[in-house]
Amino acid sequence: MPLPIPTPLRRSGRHRARWRSTGAAVAVALALTATAAAPASAAAPAPTSHNLVTEGLGRKDLDRSLAAIHSAGMYGVYAAVRDGGDEWRGAAGLADIDTGRPVRSQMEHRIGSVTKTFTAVGILQQVARDRIELDAPVARYLPGVVPGDLGRQITVRMLLNHTSGIGDYIPGAFPSLRRLEPQSLDDNRFRHFSPLELVRYGLAEPRTGEPGAVHSYSNTNYVLAGLILTKVTGQDAEQYLTRHVIRAAGLRHTYFPRTPYIKGPHAKMYESLYGRIDPPRDYSVYDMSWAWSLGSLVSTTADLNQFYRALLTGELLGPAELREMQTTVPVQDATGQVLGHYGLGLAAQDLPCGRFWGHSGGVFGAGTYALTSQDGRRQVSLGINLMKYQRLDGDPSQPHPVDAALHTHIVQALCGKTTAGAGTAGALLSRMETAAPAAAARH
Repeated sequence: MPLPIPTPLRRSGRHRARWRSTGAAVAVALALTATAAAPASAAAPAPTSHNLVTEGLGRKDLDRSLAAIHSAGMYGVYAAVRDGGDEWRGAAGLADIDTGRPVRSQMEHRIGSVTKTFTAVGILQQVARDRIELDAPVARYLPGVVPGDLGRQITVRMLLNHTSGIGDYIPGAFPSLRRLEPQSLDDNRFRHFSPLELVRYGLAEPRTGEPGAVHSYSNTNYVLAGLILTKVTGQDAEQYLTRHVIRAAGLRHTYFPRTPYIKGPHAKMYESLYGRIDPPRDYSVYDMSWAWSLGSLVSTTADLNQFYRALLTGELLGPAELREMQTTVPVQDATGQVLGHYGLGLAAQDLPCGRFWGHSGGVFGAGTYALTSQDGRRQVSLGINLMKYQRLDGDPSQPHPVDAALHTHIVQALCGKTTAGAGTAGALLSRMETAAPAAAARH
């Protein structure tokens, strides 16, 4: 469920169906073509922003680049940017395209695979307590769950950096997505999945490689990580993460939903499925058991910035565990080209102004990006409420206008006006396979 940070790279037709827009997390590229314009029947509200301290953040530039994302066709977008003690928050567009209700900067939002960073932190806290060994086999903690030699060959580290070779469970849980059809999305809206059921779906998929051989993003890895955390702590993974990660970071608007509903003010979440759902349908009410410890969290952009700052400044993990989290493996495309680097639930992204750490995420109708500098000072978190707005029948050499606008805003937020256009598009966030149709489309 992570997303690639949008980039105006050229994409071949072969890769088009493997990329998608956030989540977010970490899919089909945001650089697909065709504009998903806001409907003419709903008047677009003016962008709103809250600049707490303006110096150094370029308030007007951030306002303009955020508004440009909505103008390019995104229904609604909201973001929070921090530079030390300075903070800017903004929103542009619509939370509800039928009523014209505007998005607000502090809306709650499903963050998809950004959840994986939280789960990885929980595992590494137990590593610090000598309750989990990163290079111990999964079978030590979950005997029989991953059967045979595979359970003895795959380690906890391989789950967290996606080198286990286990397939993604999404095609099994949402079978209609193999044909890029939405029936499964509707059928499963109120269906409850157990973690072991999700693991069985993943193990039934073709292997993506030998244990430890290559990074291949799979949501099944983090279901297993959640089960390990549950087994070792004696608490449900969601309960443990709430007490020891979310509360420890001081987050007030971040939670695992107990029902299919988001509790606080939020935008509707519109899914287009590359034009297969026309008009896009709202999936904001959804049983998120299908994403459990890997993608079900609700948060706000301000909370995400606080979380990643707490993580990278040593408030949640000790130095040794943080070093492990930032020990990466290459993320490669089908030709072997290195697109980025992925650690333990944490992706590294090199931009013109330096290296940033974070994750992205995508669920049906909602996408999230979160990036923070190594010292925790410069940050951006951003949410969108229209997913897979690209069309698969367009010219793959042309980026979608939303992708270019997202690219501009994210680099503007992190690097500032003078460097926002520097560097190559290839420097932007590494592609990570997302959940839902992207995973299914590979089959």
